[in-house]
Amino acid sequence: MFPELNNLLDTSPDRVEQGKLTLLCDVKTDGSFLVHHFLSFYLKAHCKVCFVALTQSFSHYNIVGQKLGVSLTTARERGQLVFLEGLKSAMDVFFRPQEEPHPLQFLREASAGNLQPLYEFVQDALKPVADREAAWRCPVLLVDDLSVLLSLGLGAVAVLDFIHYCRATVCWEWKGNIVALVHDSGNTEDEENDILLNGLSHQSHLILRAEGLATGFCRDVHGQLRVLWRRPLQPTALRDRNLIYQYKIQDKNVSFFAKGMSPAVL
Repeated sequence: MFPELNNLLDTSPDRVEQGKLTLLCDVKTDGSFLVHHFLSFYLKAHCKVCFVALTQSFSHYNIVGQKLGVSLTTARERGQLVFLEGLKSAMDVFFRPQEEPHPLQFLREASAGNLQPLYEFVQDALKPVADREAAWRCPVLLVDDLSVLLSLGLGAVAVLDFIHYCRATVCWEWKGNIVALVHDSGNTEDEENDILLNGLSHQSHLILRAEGLATGFCRDVHGQLRVLWRRPLQPTALRDRNLIYQYKIQDKNVSFFAKGMSPAVL
């Protein structure tokens, strides 16, 4: 969890909003630091987290999490974290009997059509428990990243349907939150990815877009972050609020500052 990002977003583990969809996207840079922030943030907030990790191993996220003050191993052992390791599960699915259900069932189907098994996995992972003393604060679904599903043969509509059903259950029925990362293809022509990104943008309450610098690599400024708060029920004039910050990633923190206000420049 990065304290400066909490200050920027006016959030705190002691004060968690519910029923929200947060979209993380990156273009010409690596936005994974945002994933690590929200993972550690919700674990510190005592939320029940289902993490669908499609790009890195459990040990990778655990090492970064320890730098941010959380242990994914401990969280998983005590039932707070349910972790789907996509890299490992993608191989397991081919060695299971056909009749055994698997969250990534679509990988062994001739025509990759829907993500119902993955939705059922999320549903089982975050289902509220009857014992109120053992219940966590609120359920959270974290996905890193949805663009991988497109690369594996699914269409944008199937991924949007998956998020729609997850929102209906996690956000609306259980008053939880969803955080998902999607890569922005930038100037390259990727129609499916554009459909996915635009569809999620219209549904999101908060969009964090990490962008590489137009001037290329810089030692003291690693990129810029566009923050867009969306309030669909507000009048048009008050609906959106957009801010832009530049940032520098450090070992255990990320520093944010206004454009042109890097300490190295000043």
